[in-house]
Amino acid sequence: MRKYVKLGNKDNVVVALKDIKKGEKINDGVIARDDIPAGHKLAVTNIPEGKNVIKYDHLIGIATRDIKIGEWVHVHNLKTTLTPEWKPAWNGAKEIDLSDIKQPPKTFLGYPRENGKAGIRNEIWVIPTVGCINGILKKIVQDLKKPEWIDDIKVLSHPYGCSQLGEDLKMTKDILTGLARNPNAGGVLIVGLGCENLQIDLLREELKKHPNIAFITLQEIENEKEIIRSIINELMEKAKKKREPCPLSALTVGVKCGGSDSFSGLTANPLVGRFADYLVYYGGTVLMSEIPEIFGAEDTIISRISDEETFVKFVKMVNWFREYYTRYGQPIYENPSPGNIKGGITTLEEKSLGAVKKSGSGAVSDVLRYGETAKRSGVNIVFGPGNDLVSSTALAGSGAVMVLFTTGRGTPYGTVIPTVKISSNSNLYERKANWIDFNAGKIAEGVDTEEVLSELIELVVSVASGRKTKNEENNFHEIAIFKDGVIL
Repeated sequence: MRKYVKLGNKDNVVVALKDIKKGEKINDGVIARDDIPAGHKLAVTNIPEGKNVIKYDHLIGIATRDIKIGEWVHVHNLKTTLTPEWKPAWNGAKEIDLSDIKQPPKTFLGYPRENGKAGIRNEIWVIPTVGCINGILKKIVQDLKKPEWIDDIKVLSHPYGCSQLGEDLKMTKDILTGLARNPNAGGVLIVGLGCENLQIDLLREELKKHPNIAFITLQEIENEKEIIRSIINELMEKAKKKREPCPLSALTVGVKCGGSDSFSGLTANPLVGRFADYLVYYGGTVLMSEIPEIFGAEDTIISRISDEETFVKFVKMVNWFREYYTRYGQPIYENPSPGNIKGGITTLEEKSLGAVKKSGSGAVSDVLRYGETAKRSGVNIVFGPGNDLVSSTALAGSGAVMVLFTTGRGTPYGTVIPTVKISSNSNLYERKANWIDFNAGKIAEGVDTEEVLSELIELVVSVASGRKTKNEENNFHEIAIFKDGVIL
C-alpha cells in the first residue's frame, strides 16, 4: 500500500494512507517531522505563516504559523478562511462532457409511477400531521397483515405539526407533502388529530391529485383502529402488484455523507460521484443536499450550472444558510465535527471539497426548495442542512428512492428509504458489517476505481430491484424535519 496520496498538481500537502512514524522517509525530498495518523495531512513544501494551504488544487485554509516540509498539518497550524459574505459572479453557460462513462446501462425491477419515475419499494406510508399521534398510529399498524406485494407499512413519526408558526410551520407541511409524493410509497394515509396548527386540509389541497391517498382526522371519528385498518387495507389492494423492468432514467438517487473522515474525499465520495455521473449519463436523477457542507467549494458547483436561473437559485440557497448561521450568532465554519477532525479533516473548506465529490461532475440542472419534488434529470441541489437525519429526509422529500450514504467513522442510521452505507476505509467495513453495505476503502489499497464502480452499480441495481439494505434488515427508518422558529 502506498504511504500517501497527492490529490492535486498544485497541492502543498499530501494525505497519509497509513500511519507514518516521525523520521520515516516519505519520498526523496520529504522526511516526516511528526507522527502522522492515517488520513491526515503532511506538508511537502515549506508553508510560511499566513500562506495558503492547498489540497484538491483548492484553498483549504491558511497556515497559522510557519509549517516545515514533512510536518503534520492540522488544527494546530491551519485555520479556515471562510467569512459570512459570499457574492459570486455568473460566467455564462457551461458544457459538461460525460463521454468517459464506459459502464453499460442497466435496468432494474421497480414500480413505475405516474410522474415517470419509479419506486424501488412498494410500501404504505402513514404520515401524521402532528407528533402527539405517533404512538397510537404505531400501535394500530404494528400487527396489521400485509399482502405479498406490499414491502412494508411505515409510520413516518416526527415531533412537529403543533405549536408552529409561519415559515417554520410551512417547512413541516412542505416536507410531509414531499414525502407523500415519494415513489416508494405505493399508498399514503395522512392522519391528523384535529386541533393542531398543521391542519390536514393544508396537505389535502396540495395532494388532491395524488394517486392512492387517503386522509383522516382522529378527533372526528369514533373507532380509529377499525377505520384506519380498513383504509390501509384499501390502499394495499389498490397498490401495484408486481415489479416491472425500468430504465435508469426512472431512478432518482440521493447522495449523502456522514461521519466522514479524510478517506471519504479520497475513496467513497469520488466513487459515488462516478456513480452519479453514470446515472446522469443514462438519464437518471441525482439529489445532493447538505448546503453548509458546500461552503468553501461553491465554485465547483457553479462551474457545472448551465443556466442563469439555476445559478441565482443556488446563490440564494447558499446565502440563506450563511445568514441562518449569523442570525443565530454562530460562525459559518463551526463544522467539521469532532469526529471529522479526529479522522483528519481540519477546515470546512477541506470537508466541503471532499463532500461535493459525491455529486460527480455532471450538469447541475436545478436547485430545489425544501420538500420540492425533482422534475429535471441530472444533478439537483436540495435545501437541507448538514445534519444526517434532516438532510436524508430532505432527499426523500424531493423524490429520492434510495440514498448512497458514505461514511468514514460509521453510523447505523437509515432514513425512510433504503440507505446504502458505503465505507471509506476497509477497517470500518470489517468492524461494522452489520451497518455497512459496501466497501469503497479498497480503492485506497490499489483496486481500480472502475472495477469498484462496476460492483457498486450492481449493488444499486440489486437494491433497486428489491434487495434489502442493512438499515432495512435492522428496521431503521427514521425521518427528521428542519426547524427554524419558535414553539408556542
